[in-house]
Amino acid sequence: MDNRELSFVEREIEESRFVVEAAAHDPAFKNAIERIGAACTKALRVGGKIMFAGNGGSAADAQHLAGEMISRLNYDRAPLAAIALTVDTSVLTAVGNDYGYEQIFERQVRGVGRAGDVFVGISTSGRSPNILRALRAAREMGVVTVGFTGRKGGDMPPLCDFVLHAPSDRTPMIQQLHIMAGHIICGLIESHLFPIPAKGV
Repeated sequence: MDNRELSFVEREIEESRFVVEAAAHDPAFKNAIERIGAACTKALRVGGKIMFAGNGGSAADAQHLAGEMISRLNYDRAPLAAIALTVDTSVLTAVGNDYGYEQIFERQVRGVGRAGDVFVGISTSGRSPNILRALRAAREMGVVTVGFTGRKGGDMPPLCDFVLHAPSDRTPMIQQLHIMAGHIICGLIESHLFPIPAKGV
C-alpha cells in the first residue's frame, strides 16, 4: 500500500470516527433512537410488525435490520415480526412495471400494513420518491412512520412520527450511522421484550 492509499484509508477512518463522535454527542440523535425503539416495542407487544424499505445500500440496511429482528441480535429469543419490502422480485417488478418504480413500496405498505404497525423508510437524502410515497400511505393508514435520513432530511421529516438524522451529508457516513443506530434499536427492542433475568433470581 503506497502513501496515497494509506492517506485515503486514514482519512476515511478519521471521518468515520468524527461522525460517530458527533452522533454520540447529539442529544436529538440519541433521543430519536430511544423513541424509535420504544415505538417499535409498543407495536410488537400488541401483535404489530415492523416494515423496512430503502434503495441501494439502504435496501441492504432494510434487509439487514429485518434479519436481526427475525433471527437474533445479542442472544437467543423468539423471532420478532419484521419484513423488508425490498426482497420480493416478483412484487417489485410487477409493481414497477404496472404502476412505476415510485410505487414499489407504497403498494406493499397498503397491501400488508395495518394500523399500529411501524414503517421505517430509509433514505440518506430524504428525497427518494418511492420512500416518500410509502410514508404518506403509511400515515393515511395509521401506521407509525419512521425515517432514517441524513443531516438535512430532504422532504422526509414532515411525513414522519420519528426521524433519525445522521449528522453527516455524505452517503457512506450516513449509512454507517444508520446501521449503528439500527443495531441499537434492535437491541433495545430485544431487551424490552425479552429481558434477561438478573443473576441469582
